Amino acid sequence: MRIGIDGFNLAMPNGSGVATYARTLAWSLGVMGHDVDLLYGVPVGHRVPAELRDVLFFDGLDRQPPSRRGAARRLAALGGGIGDLFGRRAVEIPLDGRVLSAGLRHRVPPCARLFTSADVFEAAARHFRRHGRFLRIRLPDPPDIMHWTYPLPLHLEGARNIYTIHDLVPLRLPYTSLENKRYHYRLLKACLRGGDHVCTVSDASRADLLAMFPRLDPACVTNTWQAVMPAGDGEAGDDADSEDRASRLSARLASMFELAPQGYFLYFGAIEPKKNVGRLVEAYLAAQVRTPLVIVGARAWKSEAEVRLLQGDAGRQLRSVGERIRRYDYLPRDWLMTLVRGARAVAFPSLYEGFGLPVLEAMSVGTPVLTSRAASLPEVAGDAALLVDPYRVDEIAQGIRRLDSDDALRAALAAAGLRQARRFAPELYQRRLRDMYARVPRSPHSPGCLLPADAGRRPDPIPQEP
Repeated sequence: MRIGIDGFNLAMPNGSGVATYARTLAWSLGVMGHDVDLLYGVPVGHRVPAELRDVLFFDGLDRQPPSRRGAARRLAALGGGIGDLFGRRAVEIPLDGRVLSAGLRHRVPPCARLFTSADVFEAAARHFRRHGRFLRIRLPDPPDIMHWTYPLPLHLEGARNIYTIHDLVPLRLPYTSLENKRYHYRLLKACLRGGDHVCTVSDASRADLLAMFPRLDPACVTNTWQAVMPAGDGEAGDDADSEDRASRLSARLASMFELAPQGYFLYFGAIEPKKNVGRLVEAYLAAQVRTPLVIVGARAWKSEAEVRLLQGDAGRQLRSVGERIRRYDYLPRDWLMTLVRGARAVAFPSLYEGFGLPVLEAMSVGTPVLTSRAASLPEVAGDAALLVDPYRVDEIAQGIRRLDSDDALRAALAAAGLRQARRFAPELYQRRLRDMYARVPRSPHSPGCLLPADAGRRPDPIPQEP
């Protein structure tokens, strides 16, 4: 079977949680024996000679579209909007190996076919706002299934369209994000109305969807959870003994970060209100531990309050903070995983997560975790993490002190984390994907996932794993 995936988040140079999801999905489908088609929004037109399309595609991944202002921008949007009323035909990018693209595999995973349509994701959002309809995309010999990794106002003709809805943060915690909430609600409802199936990544997100949209057919929503791809982060392989792995890790930490194994706490993820970094920093300072805190994450929307303690008065960093807290905007994945492996513990007291991938990534390499008892995080962490109330600074501080001083607790959590992570092993994730695809109606013209207005909620026929 051939399955399509969008490159909406994959194309981002510094990645995102959804980019990791898409990359893992593409890898998993390849392992399962499916052919994968990828669709991007890089501006390469049909008039470009075939021998130049791959060159311009990979060149365009890192190029911002030319900025237009005023009348020029309105004219361009109008022209594109008129053309988009009839749908779009994507351009195929040849994969003959002429462009040496191995260094971009994290942004363009291995695939059978590669397509692009100029700025298609921005155009689709504009089209939906203006007309209330999804932008239709055409590919030659379309894949059996188009698995959109994000709720996007796009529909691939001739395919069964599945939309992944990771969470309902803009609707459950509207004060933590900048999305237009009316637009977001309309978009989600349109995905449910026009999609053939909906994929979620936790029981919590699935329950949120069913509660927020009472007419949503439970049989049309599948939770697949997520998985972590096998390590490729430059550490010693499985054939190396534990002493050799520990020695390599120690050398990497010392040379790259001037840190020692088990010598720091770590937070990694975006810096935005729902991640609760402000309370984490406050709790860390209140805990008065000597072990430093390393924060890896770029500032996102509404992050000013989250970094106030890191900046200090009038932008001058407080001396105590500068000596105890170190922050990086972004690190390549292999560098980040080196920090994850070597941390005394990962602290991730988020207010709300659709899944909480950092928790699973830490547990999968045997690093103890402190996280919150909110949304999906308890189902991901199980009994293998120290759970805290994310709104209680004193409780987070107490958890940090316990992890700092209790060697036995850290050892127990590390062992339990490895066991818990096996519940999300790649082969189990692939089985869940296979089962979901088998449930999607064979016809690409299904009636959608919303029940008629006069129909009652059907019983949930999908057994959930313990």
